[in-house]
Amino acid sequence: VFALNGFLRVATALDIGLSTKCVVIPKEMGMCHKIGYSEMRLPNLMGHTSMAEVIQKSSTWQHLVNTDCHPHVRTFLCSLFAPICLDTFIQPCRSMCASVRASCAPVLLCQGQPWPASLDCDRFPGDEDTCLAPLSKDYKHLHKVLPKPTCQTCPAVEEFFTHKRVLEAFCDSNFAVKVKLSKKRTAFEDQEYNIECQVEFITQGSLLPYETQSMIQQWLLINEKCIERMSPTHRPMVYLLVGNIEEGIILVKQVYRWQRKDSQLTLATQKWRQHKCL
Repeated sequence: VFALNGFLRVATALDIGLSTKCVVIPKEMGMCHKIGYSEMRLPNLMGHTSMAEVIQKSSTWQHLVNTDCHPHVRTFLCSLFAPICLDTFIQPCRSMCASVRASCAPVLLCQGQPWPASLDCDRFPGDEDTCLAPLSKDYKHLHKVLPKPTCQTCPAVEEFFTHKRVLEAFCDSNFAVKVKLSKKRTAFEDQEYNIECQVEFITQGSLLPYETQSMIQQWLLINEKCIERMSPTHRPMVYLLVGNIEEGIILVKQVYRWQRKDSQLTLATQKWRQHKCL
């Protein structure tokens, strides 16, 4: 049973011809690996006729997939760029497109890009046809709902401060996460980032450290302009991100540069364990 079975609505499928062939999903298409099948139809549903074109065009979406802006974003995009190799094409339903667009279009807009006309949801079939539909609302109840990162103005990066001022900021905050950023180039000369996170503290009782790490990584990927400001060179940089979780939204309020020669942040994180806020 392949992973997409849970999304399928059963009816008459759309067949757009027999001039396609089955090919192995290439290793360069990382976003479409481990999705339940290993072969795709070519040409695909985006009209790409060569594997080189598929790899190049799909690579521009990897960043959006990394933000985890919607639970179905990979399923949606891979159904178009790497459709499963069945007798007929299985398109995403209009409702799946609308659901993904509602969550992911703001992320694209945060990076200065509108939702593309090529993914206009009106081009996809209604849910009464055979298509990939969103999973039922019961699916949400089986998974813990975590606070969501959002597009926001990047706080100024602070480089000069005292540990007392940092402790005051801690008192007004829900979390502090130490982040190590490093920049790397991809095969297509795009910028990608390696993001390592270590939670210094979190006061939201129901959240676990690994969940907080994941949320901060998503916040950085969504707020790409902020990550660009924090990574001016290819040399790894370390920061402390401090902020709040308000009404299910993650807001970063302060960004401190953590330099080896500067002990103020180390001192602040050590003193925080015994610190009593006014």
